[in-house]
Amino acid sequence: MAETNYVGRRLPRYDGMQHATGTTRYVGDIKLPGMLYVKAWRSPVPSAKIVKIDVSRARKMPGVVAVVTGAEVPVNVFGGEQPVLTDKEIRYIGQEVVAIAAESEDQAREAVSKVRVELEQRTPILDPLPAMQPGSPKVRSEGNLMMFGDQDHMRIRKGDVDAAFAKADIIVESYFRTAAQEHSPIETQASIAYTDSMGRTHVYTCTQAVFFNHGTIAAILGKPLAAVHMIGGIVGGGFGSKNDPHADHICAVVSLYTGGRPVKWVWTREEEFVASTHRGATHLWFKDGVMKDGRIIARKIKSVRDGGAYPSTNDYVVRKAAYGVAGPYNIPNVWVDAYAVFTNKRPTSSMRGFGLYQASFAWDVQMERIAEKIGLDSWRLRFLNAIHDGDTSATRAVQYHCGLIEVMQAAARRAGIRLDDDLVKMSSKAR
Repeated sequence: MAETNYVGRRLPRYDGMQHATGTTRYVGDIKLPGMLYVKAWRSPVPSAKIVKIDVSRARKMPGVVAVVTGAEVPVNVFGGEQPVLTDKEIRYIGQEVVAIAAESEDQAREAVSKVRVELEQRTPILDPLPAMQPGSPKVRSEGNLMMFGDQDHMRIRKGDVDAAFAKADIIVESYFRTAAQEHSPIETQASIAYTDSMGRTHVYTCTQAVFFNHGTIAAILGKPLAAVHMIGGIVGGGFGSKNDPHADHICAVVSLYTGGRPVKWVWTREEEFVASTHRGATHLWFKDGVMKDGRIIARKIKSVRDGGAYPSTNDYVVRKAAYGVAGPYNIPNVWVDAYAVFTNKRPTSSMRGFGLYQASFAWDVQMERIAEKIGLDSWRLRFLNAIHDGDTSATRAVQYHCGLIEVMQAAARRAGIRLDDDLVKMSSKAR
């Protein structure tokens, strides 16, 4: 059989035709017999103690089949400390307290309006910088700083930064801030779940992380993995917004109380903006020690991420950003302190790059500022400091198969930028 060569060829997307013809079936398009519809009572305030939840009137509303609070969730926690349906405290506006399944969306919505939740409001903390200060209101009893082992921040140390600063010809300091960002997928969060007569729960999901959430939902339901069936399908845009559980775990729990009937929840755009995870805002402070010839000999960085109300993937995001924030450069002395701070805002999580977007923005603008400060072309500055095979990263890992110099050479050609001959002749091979 002749070998087929796919390299360099234009190939049709395997799912392209159904998208082009509008026949793609998303979770929101699925209809099952006896379908019920889910809506949730969400907190109108960012921080409060829950005094009382009264669902008595909601249970009596026409078309209502199930009313579920945290008390009915088999294991009401995931991600270490986040409740499926909160029943003790509110940590952010939009947090789910009661889920209701009814014969129609209108009936579910009307029943939600009959829920009464007595709240004892607390002073919210909405800015991560004040949240770090002693005496600030606490988002969580354990404190507002995420722990990394026995430390309240992620630490990276390489070389002797203070000695290098004393030796440097020029010090360049900068502050950067990246804003919070909503993914805005065309498809909002959507889920369908039912529990069959054998006790197996089936979930039609639009998640990007089927197997991660499989284990999470099984733990919430108190069931073995074999008793939870995740049915992944087409994702109508995710970009990281569909890694964490949003609707799946709540629908799975509600399905336990509907006598086998399936429940469906498709979030409104308002819910997506108010309650889904998003990219957290980040503050970054850079201090670089630079020699007159352009060599960066020291880089000290402090970063603070607004982590929102719960851990989610903040640990991973902060670690990944900390590993990469010094940039793809051979800097012999590096100091990084990276913080994740809890605030009374919706949880932050993954979005395209897990923290590296914020880091790369900061280090690249910093390179431009250094070049301007010392009067050196910024292309030459990057070539001069580019990492080579055999160099070590900020984490002191030896680097192999580097290609930054070759990528910059190709980028210059494509951009019509003429590089000096010595830069054209450079390579990423070991020095």
